[in-house]
Amino acid sequence: MASLPDTTSVAGDSANATFLGQPRGLATLFFTEMWERFNYYGMRALLVLFLVTAVQEGGFGLDDRTATAIYGLFTAAVYIVALPGGWIADRLIGAQAAVFAGGALIALGNLMLAIPATPGVFYLGLVVMILGVGLLKPNISAIVAALYPEGGARRDAGFSIFYMGINIGAFIGPIVTGLLAQSAGRRWGFLAAAVGMALGLVQFALTRKYLGDAGLHPRAHDGRVLARGFGPQWYWVIGGLAALTVLIALIWAGVIGVDAVSLSRNTAVLIVAMAVVYFAYLLFFAGLDRAERNRIWAVVVLFFASAVFWSGFEQAGSSLNLFAERFTDRTFESLGWTMPAEFLQAVNPIFIIVFAPVFSWLWVALAKRNLDPSAPVKFAFGLFLMGLGFLVMVGAANVLAAGGSPLPYWLILTYLLHTFGELALSPVGLSYVTKLAPQRFVGQMMGVWFLSISFGNLIAGIVAGEFGAENVQAFPDQFFQVFVFASVAAAVLLLIAKPVKKLMGGVN
Repeated sequence: MASLPDTTSVAGDSANATFLGQPRGLATLFFTEMWERFNYYGMRALLVLFLVTAVQEGGFGLDDRTATAIYGLFTAAVYIVALPGGWIADRLIGAQAAVFAGGALIALGNLMLAIPATPGVFYLGLVVMILGVGLLKPNISAIVAALYPEGGARRDAGFSIFYMGINIGAFIGPIVTGLLAQSAGRRWGFLAAAVGMALGLVQFALTRKYLGDAGLHPRAHDGRVLARGFGPQWYWVIGGLAALTVLIALIWAGVIGVDAVSLSRNTAVLIVAMAVVYFAYLLFFAGLDRAERNRIWAVVVLFFASAVFWSGFEQAGSSLNLFAERFTDRTFESLGWTMPAEFLQAVNPIFIIVFAPVFSWLWVALAKRNLDPSAPVKFAFGLFLMGLGFLVMVGAANVLAAGGSPLPYWLILTYLLHTFGELALSPVGLSYVTKLAPQRFVGQMMGVWFLSISFGNLIAGIVAGEFGAENVQAFPDQFFQVFVFASVAAAVLLLIAKPVKKLMGGVN
């Protein structure tokens, strides 16, 4: 694809416009991402509950194993398609166009979920949503970075503000969709999610001028601006979409049968195989020196630790969501009102908003005293906190097994501990992968890192299927097993923390 001279400024004619002391374009991205997360977390709070709801009550009446496997496949696929989504923006259409196209697909997909049509239309809506998130999610962050070509502390502050938009949307989404689900049915909740994304698109279109050149053009590896137009690289996109269309048509016609649980397990195996092949390539065939290979081994350890963490954390939208719906006493007798189970999905983002600055301060304060834990230790801490959350659920399950109805505070405390675990592990993982990866492989390594989250989400869906409503007496033991597994993983990580830190070769 031909290159063009890069003659425009990052902020265009609106360079002097500001938002909280930042480039005005940050407000465009802040509200676009806020509405996208409103959409995503709003529908995520409804998905499993809708799938297991009886047909006569407007749902699909699926068993828990199938419903949670579908949930796991959906949340995993969102991370997988971020890889081609980023490539399409980088090389073909630019990040701004990718964000708008992604938002349109997300709104359309949620609209398909809201239509009272056949299950086939619903599942196709999930596929459309997945493609949309894959285009929007990785590229909107890239535009934020492009607003600050100078980098530095101002960019960090901009990302902090942007991160608040993510969590505000994630907080509001389950509240709005939960209220609508309670009063009018869960299809209306999906419709609200679609409307939210549509509002984000309108806002993006009306204020896009403030982004100027940030993310406007596709670029080559060396940063040259590329001309848009149909070229050989488009054949990969057309071929991929054609293959996906044929596959969907064959499934729709009944030629290919799909079992969600088996598909989930097979996809998990495929992701592990992809990761193993890629790490093997880096270690033995990429021409890395010894220090670089050692750092790749450190990433391998963190990769699997990350997958273990997300396999427990993502129970929030599946098994723990079902626990809230079926077994938790959410009645406020003085108000004559029962809180929707979806409301509890808003707990994590509000905890993130409150405690993210605390964790940032903590790491800085420890570093000043030369006490900052290494990445493996932080990961172990995150894993243990995740497991501790399930130990809390053992108490809730014992109340249930004894014939009582656990109050919401059990789940709230679990989500608090899981949020602490997320803050100890997730941002640390993203940061260290960029530091440990050889510079010529940073983009690819970030893609592989997303595979660890995808793998964890798939396992989460499979594990969640074991917490069936007919198996209440086994819940205490099952939650305790998750606690033990997470604690053992944390202990192993602590035991190998020093050797792993040595492999990192001084990267802090």
